[in-house]
Amino acid sequence: MVPIATPAQPGAITLDTGPLPGATAKEAWHSQYGSVFARNVTVATLTPFLPDPSKATGAAVIVAPGGGFRTLSMENEGGDVAKALADKGVAAFVLKYRLNPTPEDMPGFERSMTEMFSGAARPRPTSQDPSVMLAPQIADARAAFALVRARAGEWHVDPDRIGMVGFSAGAMLTLSTALYGQDAKPAFIGDIYGPLTAVTVPADAPPLFIALASDDPFFANNGFGLIDSWRAAKRPVEFHLYEQGGHGFGMYQKETTSTGWFDAFARWLGMHGYLKPKA
Repeated sequence: MVPIATPAQPGAITLDTGPLPGATAKEAWHSQYGSVFARNVTVATLTPFLPDPSKATGAAVIVAPGGGFRTLSMENEGGDVAKALADKGVAAFVLKYRLNPTPEDMPGFERSMTEMFSGAARPRPTSQDPSVMLAPQIADARAAFALVRARAGEWHVDPDRIGMVGFSAGAMLTLSTALYGQDAKPAFIGDIYGPLTAVTVPADAPPLFIALASDDPFFANNGFGLIDSWRAAKRPVEFHLYEQGGHGFGMYQKETTSTGWFDAFARWLGMHGYLKPKA
């Protein structure tokens, strides 16, 4: 992890959820794995990546990067995903949501991340209520949906065709937004290497796309309850389990078949009609 200057973010729009209560550290950025990450985010923003108007389909996706709610993979799971969606004609919006505070100094931050991931092979506790535990982040996601709908005409977006895709912690936020986000109501959701714990699925749950590697050290060994839950509720779900890929593959071009997740996701969007203007 190498500290870097906070990059210019000329397209970022500040959301109306305010500063994170009690946070004192300033937002900071660093590079890692050839990509860039943000941490100590206390004010949420949304950055649009709009398609060429000539091929815009009217569909849109809120993109939620991951990072254990302590950092955000702003390129590999953010901007790079949004650019690929825009190239398909889908408007994309990267959500820089508020994060749990971490030490300001880089060695302290590295230690905190090591401690968090040291129990990678152990099952995660499921007793905490996501609607409470992730309340600030869900508020950020709701604000993102509200903003896109408020400016739908300007951005050539159909308010009823806005979905969400998230990675790792961002996948947790995406699922929680669908289940507890009240007025957010994503039209479809993508869960990319997030936990697959069983949930109570509402009757109007959106279509769900899931991608996970079988060698993911965090979420590949705790069963497939989320898929079973969606199927039991008779809601659309598609699941891709890749033999290899580990965790956090995102848009990295690896030698594993997990690199094909985005093409599969795009085909899934097309199957549901989101790669063409609404008839």
